[in-house]
Amino acid sequence: MIKTTIYSVALGTIILSSGAIATSVTNPTLTPKSSHVLSDTVQIAQSSNNTAALKQSIFNQINNYRVSQGLAKLTSNSAIDNQARIHSQDMANGTAPFGHTGFSQRVKAVGIPYSLAGENVAYNQGYSDPAKIAVQGWLKSPGHLANIRGNFNKTGIGVVSNSNGEIYFTQIFFR
Repeated sequence: MIKTTIYSVALGTIILSSGAIATSVTNPTLTPKSSHVLSDTVQIAQSSNNTAALKQSIFNQINNYRVSQGLAKLTSNSAIDNQARIHSQDMANGTAPFGHTGFSQRVKAVGIPYSLAGENVAYNQGYSDPAKIAVQGWLKSPGHLANIRGNFNKTGIGVVSNSNGEIYFTQIFFR
């Protein structure tokens, strides 16, 4: 089910769409078994900023939220970061549609053992704190929140800004 909520904001309009998708992914690096993939899409109206600082902000916000809920912090993984960054870059330059197309391939390309994987994506433009807007959108969306609260222990985050000032966020979760 897709729920659309429109909010008026001084800098623009936020459109939040959500719908959780559960998919099985075969894990080639462990004994064959299925991995449940929770994926979701958020479209958050559009800004530009230092992508390294935005990445760190998302990492901190997600871990702060997890700790506030009695959950363990996620550790950052550079191989997962790399795949998240590539996906954000592909969405930003239009070579991949906004969403989760190719998620199974990204998970496999990370090259580390996993039993569970999930992904959150967002984009926005025109906000003084685009990372905060993205995380707030994810926390209000049941599918994204399920990933944030999920039984994961590793994460990777990719943040890319394009020439239009749109910022694309990808966060991949692993267990």
